[in-house]
Amino acid sequence: MSMIAAFYGGKSILITGATGFMGKVLMEKLFRTSPDLKVIYILVRPKAGQTLQQRVFQILNSKLFEKVKEVCPNVHEKIRAIYADLNQNDFGISKEDMQELLSCTNIIFHCAATVRFDDTLRHAVQLNVTATQQLLLMASQMPKLEAFIHISTAFSNCNLKHIDEVIYPCPVEPKKIIDSLEWLDDAIIDEITPKLIGDRPNTYTYTKALGEMVVQQESGNMNIAIIRPSIVGATWQEPFPGWVDNLNGPSGLIIAAGKGFLRAIKATPMAVADLIPVDTVVNLTLAVGWYTAVHRPKSTLVYHCTSGNLNPCNWGKMGFQVLATFEKIPLERAFRRPYADFTTNNFTTQYRNAVSHRAPAIIYDFYLRLTGRKPRMTKVMNRLLRTVSMMEYFINRSWEWSTYNTEMLMSELSPEDQRVFNFDVRQLNWLEYIENYVLGVKKYLLKEDMAGIPEAKQHLKRLRNIHYLFNTALFLIAWRLLIARSQMARNVWFFIVSFCYKFLSYFRASSTLKV
Repeated sequence: MSMIAAFYGGKSILITGATGFMGKVLMEKLFRTSPDLKVIYILVRPKAGQTLQQRVFQILNSKLFEKVKEVCPNVHEKIRAIYADLNQNDFGISKEDMQELLSCTNIIFHCAATVRFDDTLRHAVQLNVTATQQLLLMASQMPKLEAFIHISTAFSNCNLKHIDEVIYPCPVEPKKIIDSLEWLDDAIIDEITPKLIGDRPNTYTYTKALGEMVVQQESGNMNIAIIRPSIVGATWQEPFPGWVDNLNGPSGLIIAAGKGFLRAIKATPMAVADLIPVDTVVNLTLAVGWYTAVHRPKSTLVYHCTSGNLNPCNWGKMGFQVLATFEKIPLERAFRRPYADFTTNNFTTQYRNAVSHRAPAIIYDFYLRLTGRKPRMTKVMNRLLRTVSMMEYFINRSWEWSTYNTEMLMSELSPEDQRVFNFDVRQLNWLEYIENYVLGVKKYLLKEDMAGIPEAKQHLKRLRNIHYLFNTALFLIAWRLLIARSQMARNVWFFIVSFCYKFLSYFRASSTLKV
């Protein structure tokens, strides 16, 4: 029997960020492997007019929880939704609910965070630093608490090339940042943000590093561990391959490339795409929760949940597989696609400026207007280009993450636990995973009928033709302007025309002689 599954039996578990991508998969795995757990507390706030109960009902009614309902039919009775807002002091939790949390909680999984790369420093600090500090204060008042597991990111120290499983100090103490933001106005904060984040690319990675420092400083006598996943993607195996429900990470790029909106991207094909399946992260998280509570390490251990050092896959290989899967063509044919510039070391040749992407979108919107439909492509393309711009930092670099603690934990698991809570990425077949990822995006995210692939291919062909037509027109216009201004260009043009005319005349003469 699984020791980890048995450990969570009868436990009261608090999960922050339970309505997010990873939080849902974490809940699903807990219920499926430990159906006799006592309760899972989730911090939720009403959204889009929905009550807490309606949000829980929506989560449980998704495809993700189908298997759970078979092994735990009363799953809805074991979820206790508590109103909370991480932007408020004490999260705005009522006294009664707070008392229940403090007196009953055994395990905390802190998954909540803002993952927006372009978030303001004030908001990112509030959710990724101050909220972590407040949750730690709550945890210190929980007499039954056995473990506090904090989910960070492998990119919290992306300003370094080699990253060890240690907590790195930031130049400015988190407390000073928190105190300063209380009295500084937004204009000043925006002005000093670049100086504060330094050589990190955005407020997300910076505030996640600050959050780790807070965990270290406020841990006290609690059993705490930090998990650093890299780019979290669709499920690998559990509860079924390819499940995904958001546009974060590579999902948005997969849709854009597969639909033909994204022709090329500024990236380094040989850079390691350090993607990690969400169920792998969840399995490690639950194993860490068990190990931290049972073995009580003397210090806060950091666990890297990455793939690049054990089973690397580069961005070029991933791009070809996305194209091959979307168009249902063999992989070797995808490598020969004329628009798939994944093979050059300067994968930027087609991505010279936004015009080459936006102009075809404008043309397509004009076509939609003519046919009486609502134009939408320009808006989609603008949002896509912003996403691509924010991801450029990560798809042009490779990092080295040590995984000593993660490998140590794997060796501590029984064969049964290694099977049930598998986080060994060396077993991952990338081509198979990416194919399932793409099909999962189509099925679970885009809600597409898998029988409609021929129609999707025709749509992709239309977009490709628009792209070719625009590039041809742009070339002819530029060449015409050049001819008008340069005698040398005119001479070259006349030579090419003359050569083509002579070649056609020779071809016609040869054909006549043969007849």
